[in-house]
Amino acid sequence: MAGSVQARNRLRILVRDAAALAALSAHPAYPGEEASRSELFGLTVTRRGPAGAPRLCLNGHVDVVAPGTEPWKHGPWSGAVEGGFLHGRGSLDMKGAVVAALHGLAAAGDSAACEVVLLAVASEEDGGLGAFAALERDDRYDACLVVEPTDFGVVCAQGGALTFTGEVTGRGAHAAARLEGASAIDAYVEIHAALAEHERRLNADVANPLMRKLELPYPVSVGRIEGGEWSSSVPDRLRFEGRLGVRVGESLEAAAGGLTEALRGHPVSLSFDGGRFGAGETPVDHPFTDLVREAFAESAGERAPVRGVAYGADMRLFCDRDIPCVMAGTNGMVLAHAVDERVAVADLVRVAEGVKTVIERFPSIL
Repeated sequence: MAGSVQARNRLRILVRDAAALAALSAHPAYPGEEASRSELFGLTVTRRGPAGAPRLCLNGHVDVVAPGTEPWKHGPWSGAVEGGFLHGRGSLDMKGAVVAALHGLAAAGDSAACEVVLLAVASEEDGGLGAFAALERDDRYDACLVVEPTDFGVVCAQGGALTFTGEVTGRGAHAAARLEGASAIDAYVEIHAALAEHERRLNADVANPLMRKLELPYPVSVGRIEGGEWSSSVPDRLRFEGRLGVRVGESLEAAAGGLTEALRGHPVSLSFDGGRFGAGETPVDHPFTDLVREAFAESAGERAPVRGVAYGADMRLFCDRDIPCVMAGTNGMVLAHAVDERVAVADLVRVAEGVKTVIERFPSIL
């Protein structure tokens, strides 16, 4: 894709200082965060349109998860191109697609009668603070396309995810007098079973038809457990951290209340700190959905399939503000957060072409 973005667009780097970060965290709709930070970086690329023209947002995140401890074929930060694939952490999820969107924006030129803003944001992986901050500054968009990896389906329904922490209490004793104590680990075993039962209830009658197609629309998962201090002591404390699926149409408060109720009667106290990914939805028959489906179709005369996803994303932050928003992007979602993460260069070209088409046709649907 050709074109000089810098020649056509104004680039602006946003840096939030500690005071601004504190103000965001005090906001009633604060999306949470799990990474420690004193600054928040973001980049906007704006292609100006005629006065009063409709405004389209392109969104993607440039923060990544850690590379893990497994060896990589290429270094996690290599950026190597081999066999038609770009390798490295974030190549798929989702720096590659952000660059592809930038190329699509440049290739669209100045002919489309709309204003386009590309938001490259941080903090998506731990809550979405980057996109939230950008929308607090400016949310005057008529629609948004998030270029997440979706295997070229168009995501219209996005389940949420709420991070939770549980503190289990027991009663300590010498292991030789185990019956005099009350093991926090034993108590957790019953709590774990209650979590599994709550997951079953969440997925027993899924209302959203796109989410219903998923094998497990709303997972409840425990990712970390720590407890006990000594092998010869009955543990009096255990701490666990997990992720609660949030149903489409359900508030975060209702989701948290449901989990709290599910664990009532167990010796555990729950807190919900960290990432707060609400659910999001844009109608399947919305004109913007149709436009993106046509733009990302594999061949002319077809439309890309619509899908629901179980992972949290920035999409819901736009939906929360009544901005029609869908996600569409490359193949290979199973490689996100995995060792040897990679993305096909051909897929990135296809994303750039899809973005170009969306920009050029966007004014016609309004």
